[in-house]
Amino acid sequence: MLKLWGRLNSLNVQKVVLALEEIGLPYERIDAGLQFGHNKTPEYLAKNPMGLVPTLEEDGFVLWESNAITRYLCAKYAPGTLYYDDLRARADAERWMDWQGPTLNNALVPAFYNLVRVAEDKRDMAAVETSRVKTIELMAMFDAHLKGRDFVAGGQFGFGDIGMLPIIHRWLNMPCTLAPVPHAQAWYQRLMQRPACQRVLTLPLS
Repeated sequence: MLKLWGRLNSLNVQKVVLALEEIGLPYERIDAGLQFGHNKTPEYLAKNPMGLVPTLEEDGFVLWESNAITRYLCAKYAPGTLYYDDLRARADAERWMDWQGPTLNNALVPAFYNLVRVAEDKRDMAAVETSRVKTIELMAMFDAHLKGRDFVAGGQFGFGDIGMLPIIHRWLNMPCTLAPVPHAQAWYQRLMQRPACQRVLTLPLS
């Protein structure tokens, strides 16, 4: 059976769990990271030298980095459906997944960290505002991309949607003032009708 290490309130772990749930694969998830610890032990670091989550193990094959894991699972177990046959659709989805990590996520983190994980009297509200403004700018780009599209890569739900959904879920539920993103909001509501998304994105932001 597939084993996945990672806490479910991590957006990167959520990507992988969404893929597993959409495919319908049996798996065992082991809590790791933050309050659960385990990810800095010698045993874990032997699997994932970054000491981060998630980490996937399948019959002795170990893989880390959430986008790589998500693509691997979809390519192996859902070719032609979650993993697009069309090369341009695949590249389009990969582009947005790769943009999400170093660009959108990095912009959002200061606001998320201060508003969700820091006590109110210790929050850096200047950092929150800078983060909020930058994230609004970036979300406008993603919103424009979704105009006239049902899904990230066009008309087919796939790994691109799985890779983007957790961070959009986080942003749209942030306790701060957001700018309208009607196309992204419609896409989000469409995806949240899927049973796998309803099962995975259930925890409050933490």
